[in-house]
Amino acid sequence: MNSEIRDIGLWESGRRKIEWVKGNMPLLRGIEEEFSKEKPFKGLKVALSVHLEAKTAYLCEVLAAGGAEMYITGSNPLSTQDDVSAALVKAGLNVYAWYDATDEEYHKHITKVIEIAPNIIIDDGGDLVSLIHNQYPELLKNVIGGCEETTTGIIRLIAMDKRGELKFPMVLVNNANCKYLFDNRYGTGQSVWDGINRTTNLIVAGKTVVVAGYGWCGKGVAMRAKGLGAEVIVTEINAIKAMEAVMDGFKVMKMEEAAAYGDFFITVTGCRDVITEKSFYNMKDGAICCNAGHFDIEVDVAGLKKIAVESRVARNNIQEYRLNNGRRVYVIAEGRLVNLAAGDGHPAEIMDMSFAIQALSALHLVKNKGKLDGMIIDVPEELDNEVARRKLSYWGMEIDALTPEQEAYLNE
Repeated sequence: MNSEIRDIGLWESGRRKIEWVKGNMPLLRGIEEEFSKEKPFKGLKVALSVHLEAKTAYLCEVLAAGGAEMYITGSNPLSTQDDVSAALVKAGLNVYAWYDATDEEYHKHITKVIEIAPNIIIDDGGDLVSLIHNQYPELLKNVIGGCEETTTGIIRLIAMDKRGELKFPMVLVNNANCKYLFDNRYGTGQSVWDGINRTTNLIVAGKTVVVAGYGWCGKGVAMRAKGLGAEVIVTEINAIKAMEAVMDGFKVMKMEEAAAYGDFFITVTGCRDVITEKSFYNMKDGAICCNAGHFDIEVDVAGLKKIAVESRVARNNIQEYRLNNGRRVYVIAEGRLVNLAAGDGHPAEIMDMSFAIQALSALHLVKNKGKLDGMIIDVPEELDNEVARRKLSYWGMEIDALTPEQEAYLNE
């Protein structure tokens, strides 16, 4: 193995984590059994950049069971778990990642998984796809296609495609019903608050929470905040989403106005500079900011550092910034993904659906090599429905089916 990890000696702890999530991911277990028999990825190299924790590790092992030669890195320096990386290397997979990597180390690691000339790319945020197009165009000919996990990555892909730059098909995994309706809403909603609560050890009930962005992730975060007893304010740039927030029972304000009321601020927009200098100065003493979007540019931490007269570590993974007005603003996990940089990410049962879509989408690319139209590929409806049917089956539930007469009526 030509891996780069912190410490192979941590593997036993990582293996226990992987086995725990495997026990709670029946969809992937079923797919692993099928892949083990059929070996659909035999002879293929898969480059994967996803938050490197136990659930991702199990997806990697499922793909490896299908014959794939796996080259793995993380998609965020603070979400990689070193013991999980060690467990994967111990199992014979190639890993280039460690926790708290510098920008240079992170770039070196994602470069390592591209330099092996992958046939399939599984991306979370678009860094691998961007890298191979911009710095390794000679390797594009080897790529059958790829899968993108996040809204942020899809935004980048669509922009590339509009410019005519995207050179291989990418399946928009995030847009599958079995992904965004559950992962983005219920997964983000729970895991964000898991990360905040375990890091701050503060009560949410009776506080005011400001949620920036009311997409599916924002809906989940707001819903959980309400369930924890908070008053919720939503900030938005989209009038329709703002109306949704109002009808869901939340107040809607501009960020600068909401800044004066919030105790917790959570950005979930996929954009940059959502909370900036004016808002920091408007915040009450002790306000806590964090980000649940992919990149660490939603909360302007760099700008906050410039205007702070003093800063210190207030608690593990919480930085305190004192402004010249005497007020303190706290930032969790350096403004990186709070649910992964300060937690364990989405629950296993949720990622079971998302990663089942990932695995089956990779299979779809292989089965349809050279046959797909265009470079932006939606997850096939039948694949999405198959994952839903399997999940219901594991839950011990059945649904009705249309009779021939009903089908005829609906198709009149």
